[in-house]
Amino acid sequence: MKLFLFAAFSAAAALHAQDSVIHRESTEWTDVWLPNTNARDLPRVLLIGDSITRAYFGAVEERLKGKAYVARIATSKAVGDPALLTELAAFLPEGHFDVVHFNIGMHGWDYSETEYRRDFPALVATLHRYAPDAKLVWATTTPVRKDRDKGATNARIDTRNAIVRDLAAAAGIPVDDLHAVVLPHPELHSDDIHFNKDGSALLADQVAASVAKLLPHLQ
Repeated sequence: MKLFLFAAFSAAAALHAQDSVIHRESTEWTDVWLPNTNARDLPRVLLIGDSITRAYFGAVEERLKGKAYVARIATSKAVGDPALLTELAAFLPEGHFDVVHFNIGMHGWDYSETEYRRDFPALVATLHRYAPDAKLVWATTTPVRKDRDKGATNARIDTRNAIVRDLAAAAGIPVDDLHAVVLPHPELHSDDIHFNKDGSALLADQVAASVAKLLPHLQ
């Protein structure tokens, strides 16, 4: 079944429309952190996300200290942008990751939800190809405090989370529901999108717990 789903996701990636319009932000960025690259004594975890992921990364690393080495790829690239897959293809082979915790959902609002559904399988196929031994866990996109006219809105976030829940279920990928963790706590936002130190700590607790369940030496 896993091989069949991988083949299906790979086929979906190959069928990405060549004439698709690529949407970019006025400033694009990527932040990659791969610590302890020469160590072999602990499993390796990779967190893939955006600035929200980058904010809770340090706390996740601290919570998993002595259990795993934690790396990150934080980026503004969105599902639908082939540059996202290029970045992952470049950096994933740099480490043998046992767990990949990923969310790419807070950018790319110029892409429709139809395009999001179409192109998400290419992301999963890329993860399987370049981190073939990793257990995947997908994190829901967190809510915003205030909708933006031409950006993130809670209605669109809910729709995208529902889309990926269906795709993740079909692929056997567990879901880490970060959205549910912070939804009751709008006071933990530092602005309309990001979270303050306490909010990042709460997210880190959830991420670390989700990842710990999948670490090979804890099973």
